[in-house]
Amino acid sequence: MKSSSKKTWFIAFVVSLGGFLYGFDAAIISGVMNYVTPEFDLNTSEQGWVPSSPLFAAMFAMLISGRASDILGRKKMLLIIAFTYALSALLSAYATGFHMLWIARMIGGVAFGAALVIAPVYIAEVSTPEARGKLVSIQQLNIVLGFFAAFLSNYYINSAFTSGTSSFLTLTNVWRFMLAVELIPALLYFVLLFFVPRSPRWLFIQERDQEAENVLASIHGPEIAAVEASHIVKSLSEARKNKDKVELKSLFKKSLRFVLTVGIGLAILQQVTGINAVYYYATSIFKQTGIGTDAAFASGILLSLTTVLFTFVAIFLIDKMGRRPLLLIGVGGIAISMLLCGYGFQRATYTLDATALATLEPSLQHKLGKFTSQVYDDDVSFKNEMIAALGSQEYATNEGAILEAATQMNPTLVLLGILGFIACFAFSLGPVMWVMLSELFPNRYRGLAIGFVGFLNGLSSWLVTQVFPWELANWGNAVTFYIYGIIALIGFFAFLKTLPETKGKSLEQLEKDLIKQ
Repeated sequence: MKSSSKKTWFIAFVVSLGGFLYGFDAAIISGVMNYVTPEFDLNTSEQGWVPSSPLFAAMFAMLISGRASDILGRKKMLLIIAFTYALSALLSAYATGFHMLWIARMIGGVAFGAALVIAPVYIAEVSTPEARGKLVSIQQLNIVLGFFAAFLSNYYINSAFTSGTSSFLTLTNVWRFMLAVELIPALLYFVLLFFVPRSPRWLFIQERDQEAENVLASIHGPEIAAVEASHIVKSLSEARKNKDKVELKSLFKKSLRFVLTVGIGLAILQQVTGINAVYYYATSIFKQTGIGTDAAFASGILLSLTTVLFTFVAIFLIDKMGRRPLLLIGVGGIAISMLLCGYGFQRATYTLDATALATLEPSLQHKLGKFTSQVYDDDVSFKNEMIAALGSQEYATNEGAILEAATQMNPTLVLLGILGFIACFAFSLGPVMWVMLSELFPNRYRGLAIGFVGFLNGLSSWLVTQVFPWELANWGNAVTFYIYGIIALIGFFAFLKTLPETKGKSLEQLEKDLIKQ
């Protein structure tokens, strides 16, 4: 039993490496944008499109990949995903302009959209009920390890460039090295996937019963395999008799209405509380507090470390405490943290007095000298005045230095709010959503259902990331974070009433309990 347990952990870790690449890709762009924006002279909408274009591709990949994995198999789809990741990393690093960059990143979006859907399905299908929560949560752990590795990679590459210790890094290639690093984990993922078996439940759905039982026996031992096999065959017996086709419209049957509603609610709430906006624009958010570009990069690493630590909390508690308490505590904490960020930014003022102006480059001092006596109560009017005086390209290049000089606020308040948000998300909405999506739906519908719900998750993610720079530019930091806090409060009260508990039950038992015949 001990060795089979080790094998399950190995399988779960390898399969969810797609999550590591998703996290790495999502966070790496945060540092890249500081160099790409002035080099390609990106406007506000283009600054939103470069980080969000993979999410746009991902949501369509999610929609079809679940069903595709039902047809081709989970393992074959994962191998295609790993190859696509590697291709995206290579093309992104060699991007010659805005259009090539977003197209290369879209290819990566196809890969991680499919990976995020298929990995939890596969892991749930090879796990025992007692360990399923923590094993599926490994995907979230890999996502946050990817975030952490990317921030670390960005920090060291950025430090090597800004300190002048590197002889080959220049202003025009530093971001290319940041993007190229992703090729290493992508190739490792591809190789390791050859060491995992096919999904036993997928094999049963294909009526390859003997092969499925052999896989179960190799993972869990013959005794557990025999019990699992009998339960799976029993749950599929009706479908095998009817041979009815699984189509998208079948998800809207009355019997699936409750689980579909819960799944959709989880998928949308996970994104509309602002997680991807915080990660994609972490460096930019910390620059808004006036702590400077280098300190913003370092804060990004602290943010990633917090995520890793609290994801371990989720892995430790999810099969003991349960999915429902973790999610409710986390969403409540998210609401408080986002409201705290909003309050921190609301209290800020912006002024370029003589002392602050003296810290800027001589060319900036000359152009901004006329603003020395003015105090701004909100970031929008201050930034608009700066852009009018300097032009968008010069302002984007010097934004960190200007905000560091001009901002009068308590950056600790915003940092605590962001870290509180990240900690609460890491032990609740992050892992719990994927765990519950892998559990809620019946065996035959699981691939299609998680793909459809994943599409809505991706759509929400893309919309939030796309509008975030626009929100900051037009509504300001305070209003943006207040909106996220209010959305989290609404989600808390909605799930307090409706969220079921799924811990400790087999997938077949959950199907019996949750599907309203």
